[in-house]
Amino acid sequence: MSFFITFEGIEGSGKTTQLRHLHKHLQDLGYQTVVTREPGGCSISDTIRALLLDPESINMASRTELLLYSAARAQHVDECIKPALKEGKVVLCDRFADATTVYQGAGRGIDMRQLEAINNFATNGLTPDLSLLLDYPVEEGLQRARSRNSSESMEAEGRFELEALTFHRRIREGYLELANKEERFHVIDALGDVVNVSKRITAVVDRFLAIRSSA
Repeated sequence: MSFFITFEGIEGSGKTTQLRHLHKHLQDLGYQTVVTREPGGCSISDTIRALLLDPESINMASRTELLLYSAARAQHVDECIKPALKEGKVVLCDRFADATTVYQGAGRGIDMRQLEAINNFATNGLTPDLSLLLDYPVEEGLQRARSRNSSESMEAEGRFELEALTFHRRIREGYLELANKEERFHVIDALGDVVNVSKRITAVVDRFLAIRSSA
């Protein structure tokens, strides 16, 4: 049985780390899983990712940013996500279309009706079965993300970490507002050590799997 599970959250909220923990948990339960990310996930989308996250692209227009994210997503869906779901696998994705709704909508101020139309076109109607929003304080998240970029030599992907604090606060507020509207969202308190946050996530996912299995 295939499922599409996404991780969302502000910069430095711990999505990538927690996705890896859930990946192992699901494998231990006997599920076949695919781990992927956005922007990226396949060769063409990874090429677009490099341009989107490069600090040298700081002057990129908001509409350009939106269309590049959408182009990367369209390729990712067709080449990676949908084939894996057809094979009965669980796809775990670090960000998806909700990130565009929040970053380019709440963050950049692009009209939400236009965003919805572009998102639907890029995803070809694909919606996650479960979305996990890791909620984390903005200031701490930014500090963590910047430290990670420095220690792991990821400065070439640090464009969003250069944005003002007010931008990132809009992102967090946008995510919480979106999660309040969409039943597939579960807000996870991302404060605390990695193990305890992982336990919160697996509890939500295990309940989701039990409900789907009995349906």
